[in-house]
Amino acid sequence: MRIRLITPASPSARNGNRFTALRWALILKRLGHRVTAVQHYEGGDCDLMIALHARRSFDSIRRFHDEHPDLPLIVALTGTDRYRDIRTNARARESLELATRLVVLQAKAMADLPQPLHAKTRVIYQSAAPVNGRPPAAKDGFQVCVVGHLRPEKDPLRTPMAARDLPSWSRVRVLHIGRALTDDMQKRAHAEATRNPRYCWVGELPHWKTRRILAASHLLSVTSRMEGSSNVLSEAIVSSVPAVVSKIPGLIGTLGENYPGYFPVGDTQALTRLLLRAETDVKFYRALKSHCASLRGLVDPAREKTAWKKLLDELR
Repeated sequence: MRIRLITPASPSARNGNRFTALRWALILKRLGHRVTAVQHYEGGDCDLMIALHARRSFDSIRRFHDEHPDLPLIVALTGTDRYRDIRTNARARESLELATRLVVLQAKAMADLPQPLHAKTRVIYQSAAPVNGRPPAAKDGFQVCVVGHLRPEKDPLRTPMAARDLPSWSRVRVLHIGRALTDDMQKRAHAEATRNPRYCWVGELPHWKTRRILAASHLLSVTSRMEGSSNVLSEAIVSSVPAVVSKIPGLIGTLGENYPGYFPVGDTQALTRLLLRAETDVKFYRALKSHCASLRGLVDPAREKTAWKKLLDELR
C-alpha cells in the first residue's frame, strides 16, 4: 500500500513523537509498503493515512477524510490527546470520530476513551532495539538519567530537586538530556545546575548518543505529569536499565499496577526516598531490574511489527 504518515513534529525534531514516526515508517517499509512521512497532508493519491496526534494533525485528518471518505484513516493518540485534548478540544474529538481505526500506545489508554470508540481502537506498544552499556563502577557514582525536553508536562526538574535532599554521602548524580523549550525553562535549568552539584544538564544530544548514555546509567527517572507512553522507558527496558517513574496511567499501562518504582506525581520527598533506596538497597534495585526485564517481550520490535501488520491487514 501507499501510506501517508503525518506527524506534526518537524524533520529536525528530536522528540518522542518524531522518533515514533520514524520507527513506524521503517516498520511499514519492512512490511512492504511505500511510506511518505510529512508534517501535513496536502492532497495526492495514497491508499491509507496514519496521523500521529488527534489535535495537532486535525487539518490533515479532516482534509484526507473529505477527499478520500472511503479510504482507511488511522489516528494515533499521544498523551496530550488522551489526557487533555480529547476532553477540552472539539477538533481532537472530531478526529476520533473521523478515524477508521485509533491507535493507543499502552493498555491503560482504553479507559480514557468513550466506550463506543473501543471497538475501533488497537493497542500497539512502542518498541526499541537493545543498546548495550555498562554502568560506571559504584565508586564513580550512581548515575540517574533523565531524558526529555524541558516542558511543564514532563516536570523536568523534579529529579534534581529530589536529589538535593539526599544525604551528603550519597553518590547519586543526575544527568539530564533534553532541550529547554522556553526561555524560562532554560533559566530554571541553568539555575538548578548552578546550585545543585548533583545535577548536570547537557542539553539536546543525538539519539544514538542519548541511547548509549542511558544504557550506561544505573537508573532512569521519568517524572511526567502527562504521558501517552514513553519511548525512553522502552529503551531503558531493553537495555536492562530500571526506572523510577511517576504513577500516571501512561506509565502504569506499560509497567503494570504492581511495579515497585512508582512515586506520586510531583512528590519530591517520595522521589528522594526512591532514589536513595535504589542506590543503597540491593534487593530493591534487583527487584526493579527483574520487573523491567520481564517486560522486554512487550517492547520487542518484532511484536510491534506484528501488531502493525495485523492492523493493516484488517483494513485491506
